[in-house]
Amino acid sequence: MAHKRSGGGVSTAQQAAKFLGVSVLAGVVLAGIALPAAGALGLSAKGTVKGFDDLPGELKQPPLSQASKILDANGGLIATVYSRDRTVVPITQMSPNILNALVDIEDSRFYEHGAIDLKGILRALSHNASDSGTQGASTLTQQYVKNVFVEEAGDDQSKVAEATQQTVGRKIKEMKYAIQVEKELGKKKILENYLNITFFGEQAYGIEAASERYFSTHAKDLTLPQAAMLAGLVQSPTGYDPITSPNAATERRNTVLARMAQLKDITAAQAAAAEKAPLGLKVSTPKNGCITAVNGAGFFCDYVRETFLQNAAFGKTKADRAKLWDTGGLTIHTTLDPKAQKSLINGISNHVYKSDTIAAAMTMVQPGTGKVIAMGQSKPYGLDKNETQINYSVDQDMDGGEGFQNGSTFKPITAAAALEAGYKPSQTYPSPNKLQYPDVTTCSGSVLHSDKTTQNELPSEVGPFSMPDALKQSINTYFVALEADVGLCPIVKMADKLGVGRADGKPLVEGASLTLGTNEVSPLSVAAAYAAFANRGVYCTPIVINSVTNAQGKHLTVPKSLCSQAMSQQTADTLNTMLKGVVDDGTGTAANLTGRETAGKTGTTDNRYAAWFAGYTPNLASAVWMGDPAHSRQMIDITIGPTSYDKVQGATGPAPIWKDAMTGALEGSPVENFTTVPLNVPDPTKSDQPTNGDTTGDTNGDGGGDNGKGHGKHGGNGGFTVMGTTTGAITTVGTSTAGGTTGGADAGAAGGTTTGGTTTTGGTSDQGTTDGSGGILQPSGGGTGFP
Repeated sequence: MAHKRSGGGVSTAQQAAKFLGVSVLAGVVLAGIALPAAGALGLSAKGTVKGFDDLPGELKQPPLSQASKILDANGGLIATVYSRDRTVVPITQMSPNILNALVDIEDSRFYEHGAIDLKGILRALSHNASDSGTQGASTLTQQYVKNVFVEEAGDDQSKVAEATQQTVGRKIKEMKYAIQVEKELGKKKILENYLNITFFGEQAYGIEAASERYFSTHAKDLTLPQAAMLAGLVQSPTGYDPITSPNAATERRNTVLARMAQLKDITAAQAAAAEKAPLGLKVSTPKNGCITAVNGAGFFCDYVRETFLQNAAFGKTKADRAKLWDTGGLTIHTTLDPKAQKSLINGISNHVYKSDTIAAAMTMVQPGTGKVIAMGQSKPYGLDKNETQINYSVDQDMDGGEGFQNGSTFKPITAAAALEAGYKPSQTYPSPNKLQYPDVTTCSGSVLHSDKTTQNELPSEVGPFSMPDALKQSINTYFVALEADVGLCPIVKMADKLGVGRADGKPLVEGASLTLGTNEVSPLSVAAAYAAFANRGVYCTPIVINSVTNAQGKHLTVPKSLCSQAMSQQTADTLNTMLKGVVDDGTGTAANLTGRETAGKTGTTDNRYAAWFAGYTPNLASAVWMGDPAHSRQMIDITIGPTSYDKVQGATGPAPIWKDAMTGALEGSPVENFTTVPLNVPDPTKSDQPTNGDTTGDTNGDGGGDNGKGHGKHGGNGGFTVMGTTTGAITTVGTSTAGGTTGGADAGAAGGTTTGGTTTTGGTSDQGTTDGSGGILQPSGGGTGFP
């Protein structure tokens, strides 16, 4: 009986509802006749005949958001990422059980009516106008259209609300588009699309994801009870959630089974047997994002995501790239070597525990390709205790931190700049245990003076030293003297060629302690720079993506590594020969790999807030950082992992991690050797060193001493400095004299002395300025860059 108002008779709303039902039956909507009481029914202007006709004839069907798979170099799954957990499958990969169950419970006349079920609308309107509750009348096609609008709305809640609002205007809009969809797609494709787009609860979109979520099976393998339960979820994924409301889910499943039996899609006996079956859930926990990455590769996964979102190869704007990422359906093959990754994680975890205040991070880079084959750290990827989502291995703009001072691992960059400028491995300085920082000139031409000093790690470390021994023993006073002679700009430029910049994105801060590694950098940038040493001077930008295929199987363009000659092969070979010595019998012996030529450099910062080892073989380079991410805990009198330390150094903390990780990573790889060169370094402590260079030069100055770069246009080959006695040109800035030579415009004379560019007994030399940028860093005193 119709619900009557207190004054008697049928209510206005009920009258309108009945009239609308009759109108629809009469075809007035499709015929273009205006509906009465449009305003009362919530029908907007588009609900009028003109509005109906003005609706676009084409329904824009956005690509369905799907899960993307991030794979390692061998094709193994690293992680699945999605904004919608969905895997689109064709109808041939769906069980007949789910096809029948869904149609029977949601739209049993699906194959009989067109886009709009006129009988169903009349039945629903008559039912709803009575006091018997609410009954739906949307066909599967109309429901599909609504889901398309919801999908297009994405995570915009206002658009989602608009797409699901209960108004006649929205219903008419659905009808218009449903007619178009029926014409274009046909019943089979509509059913396939519906089952791929629909939300089944528990973050599962589409029948394949739902099958995997609730039963850990595929849509094609769904049994009758399983299919009935999933079909029942569509009406209310939350209300019938079998995980939180198993009784309600069971009752709803049995309703579906009864309906299937009623419509003769199954027998009564089949329905009875299925109703007695338990739900039989085998729930798979949603695994979304890099937090689920295997083998400790969460940070590598995150770096892949950042690379995708920031690289123009995947879209002109960041919004375009984000949309492509969120749409998903991508298969991303990366450069990660699972064997190397496992070895890296084991190497770190054996020496540093995730519960330690001190953390460690490591990155491995393949020389010649720039491929990052492993990346990880002691603090796992996550949000729980002793976890973090800050990637210690990369720069800040790639979800990393602010970086860490890298200490003496920067010294090889100074050495490379010196060798490129013409300095020889035999370049020798007095290198006292303690030394006031020499004045240095910045790239902008400013002269920096400091009264502070730096010193070597041990009191016994007193020169003279040549370059190979200074690298072996990590002599600070040698490298600040070399830096003063070479100049800051060549060193800054060399760092730039090698991809070493501040992790916060700012220019390297220039100052007398630059060579001692006082700028905060990332392990990835250091590892890539050392890979250039291994690659005989060719630097290749790091890459992590080998290929990307979209949901349609199309290969997308991926960013390529850009390789450039950062230094000559001769310079690289000389540097490799010297850094091989560091590992053979210098501060890096703890990193020496059995049966493989190894080169590298230790690094420890002032006050021991950070320690490093960066090293390489001809076929793999890597860098290890160890320290407190908060920059507050000094590594003195401390236990890290299973080991207690009086004081941590690059040689004692990071070097053993590096060795363990690299040993496993290189297992089975070819054994390759460096191209080494003679260093021709006399013993600097001997008194029979040449005193005025190898040649005396002539009156034109073309036999000038050459302790480093060529002296202007006419500089010749000279000697080196021994205990402060200079056999070649020496450069004096102000009143402070540092051994060695500095190039100038037209300088060069045999044994001449140069003071601020003024000629004294044979030739001139100047400090030459070079354009550059960056701040000015004053030495902090005490020094940094210990072994």
